[in-house]
Amino acid sequence: MQTLRSPHRLLRESLVQGVALCCLLVMLALAVAGPSGLLAWQENRHDLTLRQQQIAQLTHQRDQLKNRVALLDPRHADPDLAGELLRRNLGVAHPDEMIIIVH
Repeated sequence: MQTLRSPHRLLRESLVQGVALCCLLVMLALAVAGPSGLLAWQENRHDLTLRQQQIAQLTHQRDQLKNRVALLDPRHADPDLAGELLRRNLGVAHPDEMIIIVH
């Protein structure tokens, strides 16, 4: 009777160990390549760097636009900017006048 249990017990232990090994391998794979694994962290860090650069660029553009809006305020408009816009948009310039557009 002991001999019948022994192969059954060995088979059961082998099966349990195999399932445990499979579970460990799946957890290892998820730790490396899962949605929050090591590879995803590197991608997220790269994306974060790109987003920070975009934010810096957009902040600079926003500051330039804020300055331009402040210069065009109807209560105290900058005469040089108003003259530049009139000449550029309406095409009003003297024949001997040169217009240089600086960006």
